[in-house]
Amino acid sequence: MLTFEDITAGSHRVLALTGRLDTNTSSELDRHLAEHVGLADRLVLELTSIEYVSSAGLRVVLMLAKKLQRGGGALVLCGMNAGVREVFDIAGFSKILTIEPDRASALTRLG
Repeated sequence: MLTFEDITAGSHRVLALTGRLDTNTSSELDRHLAEHVGLADRLVLELTSIEYVSSAGLRVVLMLAKKLQRGGGALVLCGMNAGVREVFDIAGFSKILTIEPDRASALTRLG
């Protein structure tokens, strides 16, 4: 199961996820983003309450980052636990995506 919390933080948007981002739930995130990502071009994806990420979840995050960049926006990820961070590191995503330790740092990074 995956749940979403949309938060407005000043002029930026935070999407806080809870649960597992895997093959079964990545399509839910994809649909949610398709409906809501147009509302902001600078987005923080908070993963503090994500327990697991699969390759399907990684794909959705990468596609989101590319979509925002094409439109002149930005994506910052934050709040990963050690296991989730390891998945991003092994996949090489830590080198191509912006990752901050917490929401405050992520919002500062967006400017």
